[in-house]
Amino acid sequence: MEVATINESLKILEIDQWLAPFEGDLRLRMSEFERTKNRLLSGENQTLSDFANGYKYFGFHQDGDSWTFREWAPNAEMMYLVGDFNGWNGLSHEMTRLNGGVWELRMPGSLPIGSKVKVQLIVDGEPLYRVPSYISYAIQNDNYQFDGVIMQPTYQFKNAAPDLSTEAPLIYEAHIGISSEEHKINSYEEFTRDVLPRIKAAGYNTIQLMAIMEHPLYASFGYQVSNFYAISSRFGTPDELMELIDTAHGLGLRVLLDVVHSHAVKNVGEGLNLFDGTTSQYFHEGDRGEHEAWNTKLFNYGKDEVIHFLLSNLKFWLEVYHFDGFRFDGVTSMLYHHHGLGTGFDSYEKYFSMDKDIEAIVYLMLANELIREVNPSALTIAEDMSAMPGMALPLADGGIGFDYRLSMGIPDYWIKQLKTKSDDQLNLMGLWWELTTRRPGEKNIGYAESHDQALVGDKTLMMWLADAELYYSMDVHSQSLIIDRAIALHKVLRIVTFSLAGEGYLNFMGNEFGHPEWLDFPREGNGDSFDHARRQWSLATNPELRFQYLLDFDNAMIALEHDSKFLQKTASLQQKWIQNDDKLLAYQKGDLLFAFNFHPTDTKFVSFDSTPVELIFDTDDARFGGFGPRSQFKWAAGKLELQLASRTAMVFMVMYQL
Repeated sequence: MEVATINESLKILEIDQWLAPFEGDLRLRMSEFERTKNRLLSGENQTLSDFANGYKYFGFHQDGDSWTFREWAPNAEMMYLVGDFNGWNGLSHEMTRLNGGVWELRMPGSLPIGSKVKVQLIVDGEPLYRVPSYISYAIQNDNYQFDGVIMQPTYQFKNAAPDLSTEAPLIYEAHIGISSEEHKINSYEEFTRDVLPRIKAAGYNTIQLMAIMEHPLYASFGYQVSNFYAISSRFGTPDELMELIDTAHGLGLRVLLDVVHSHAVKNVGEGLNLFDGTTSQYFHEGDRGEHEAWNTKLFNYGKDEVIHFLLSNLKFWLEVYHFDGFRFDGVTSMLYHHHGLGTGFDSYEKYFSMDKDIEAIVYLMLANELIREVNPSALTIAEDMSAMPGMALPLADGGIGFDYRLSMGIPDYWIKQLKTKSDDQLNLMGLWWELTTRRPGEKNIGYAESHDQALVGDKTLMMWLADAELYYSMDVHSQSLIIDRAIALHKVLRIVTFSLAGEGYLNFMGNEFGHPEWLDFPREGNGDSFDHARRQWSLATNPELRFQYLLDFDNAMIALEHDSKFLQKTASLQQKWIQNDDKLLAYQKGDLLFAFNFHPTDTKFVSFDSTPVELIFDTDDARFGGFGPRSQFKWAAGKLELQLASRTAMVFMVMYQL
């Protein structure tokens, strides 16, 4: 991959001229990237892909008629491999110390596949028991702690990943465990059988899988990882996850991993914390190694061994499981020493102060270069709420290298609107600014809500709109002004976000049909209940309930992109009409013309210059739970006249350009 050097002109300065005063800072991150990369590639490593082969060296491997196990623990005085294969007595499997704090065990015969194992370290004369750091599978024992399990997947992939290079990402954010309607933890197999066909039928082309990396606390939503190379055993086996991904590829679906490299769980024994008895093996020491808000450990991205562990982890998921890219969690936390806590990013100085963590920024740049080396078609998305300049620009342009950044401010905007303002207080100029303003040259993934808004303590958009009435008046025979408003606004809020907030789109599973209530995992505080840790798919297929209308709407909305491919045509966006008093908004993007009436009660009229159009979508259509067709349009002599019912939107195909 071509990367800008410190002596070249940086294209990012041409893309965003407001960055001119910070050229020195931008060149610093480029020079630190080059310096770190050169250090890592000294010796036999020619590329980052050569460097990131930790999983091929460490852990368990069958080598002909013998097997090896290697672990990195520089502070250990002695080390043994223990497990049920040797009665948990490591004296028969003592490891040998090599250079650089690496320990090795070589044994004749075949790997004891299926055996539960741990490493026993002797530190200061005392034994410490740890799950191997490169273990690919771990299960909880009777003490609710993890044991490593020696596994060698046997699944043979059949399908190549689909080529979606010309398509906008239409992302279905999913969690395996809560994807069943039953009161249980769902499995990889059941997700493959029951949920993949739903996603395909809905028109999404990308699945973003959460909570795959092993985590001790189910309720953490997978964001407190203990074992970075292990899949969550709650849902099944490595072979079953491989089959899920392979099946998705066969359906033409791309699969992204929600990867957590921003922090790690504090658990000692099953994770990396105090692995060799020191806090400094993987993490920063002292306060810098602690995330105060998340109560987790923070990686030392300036340490070569840590970079090696994390980059190898990315290559592992790409090569072994055939994931097609990553959504990087917690990027804002990585970028700044203050982790974005209590900071409003309202000036460029906030991005280039002494608060930035240059080592973490360089790691993200290295990660993006490595990913493209391993799979040039891979997709990377940054969860960054700070809007760091260059986040979604190529390394060659002086950027950090992600393909997209999540438009994280949009869900907050909608929640604030619904929570604190009445419908007639919607400011269309403010709405337009929120949905269309982003870093020049950088692509975003727009979304109205994700899993964050569904968590216990918050509300989904449908719950904000309908609240308790959602339980009583969603049948097709009931009459409720609250539900009428909720359904109407649920549709118009989603389609305006879909069409304006990014060059791609994301939806969390179930939200497409207004899934009721919140997400709450089984825990002591709710009596270990699964009531809110599942997806009630039958609501959307029950002909007696109105959830079906929202599902049909979402399917038709997603189909707009498949038919017209307008999302990535940001440069063609033209505002046709905006009138805040009447709550009218119209704009053209690509070959589609969108017209909205956000007024809570009144039908509104508008007329503007236009080429001939054809109506292709009406949110007020009866099949979407509306009362239409009520809105009307007429084109004559270069003028388009619209009569829009309240809380509705119409989409037209522009027949030819002026």
